[in-house]
Amino acid sequence: MSKSSRYITGFGLIFLILLFATSGVMHFVARETYASALPPNWPLRREAVAVSGFFEIMGALGLCLPLARRVAGVGLFLLTVAVTPANVYMYLHADLFPQVSAALLFWRLPLQLLLLALIWRVAIQPPREMGHCANALSALCKLRASENPRRPEGQ
Repeated sequence: MSKSSRYITGFGLIFLILLFATSGVMHFVARETYASALPPNWPLRREAVAVSGFFEIMGALGLCLPLARRVAGVGLFLLTVAVTPANVYMYLHADLFPQVSAALLFWRLPLQLLLLALIWRVAIQPPREMGHCANALSALCKLRASENPRRPEGQ
């Protein structure tokens, strides 16, 4: 992995952690505001907001743990896709959200595609080369093999 690619991955990871942790907490702080973004016929709107906020926080924590990063990334990717109907609803009913500019509601939709691409790049995409864990495991296996040479049969 090139140095610039590592920077993009590192900064992207920090951005995602901060974005989802903050957004997840805000789901609880401003639950009614988030619930109003859901279509009126959506069942259990307040509960849906709490569940999605919980999973955003858990996803952010999972991104912090290298062993959980891919699972967290898949979860956040699916969650981001799942909340798209709320974003479309807000855009189509911008008059119900006068506190948010129509331009922001529009641009949020294509930006969501960039967010999905970043989640994929940072947390889901398989590494292009063997990572540190794989290199360490390979070195450990070689060391172990050199310490225990095969004994001739019968000894």
